[in-house]
Amino acid sequence: MKLWLPVLAVTVANFVLKAIGPLALGDRSPSPTARRVIALMAPVLLAGLIVVELGGEDWANLNSPQVLGVGAAGVARWLRAPMLVAVVCGMAVAALLRL
Repeated sequence: MKLWLPVLAVTVANFVLKAIGPLALGDRSPSPTARRVIALMAPVLLAGLIVVELGGEDWANLNSPQVLGVGAAGVARWLRAPMLVAVVCGMAVAALLRL
């Protein structure tokens, strides 16, 4: 039960936050600058979560093969490789460095 209460609270907060946007804007649409900022929020938050998970608590658990594997996958995506190819590339780099 201890776990379900925070899950329920986050779910309700998510619904409330999603409802605030249309209620606040009404029939108006956001400006192009606001749309660009909104479009970039998800990738930036995901990148932040990846960095925090890679570094661990106080950056004490930094795993260099894992970091380089994620970097290799990022470079592969930057070079316009398909997602599956980028993931396999990152896994291969991490695996080779762990040997």
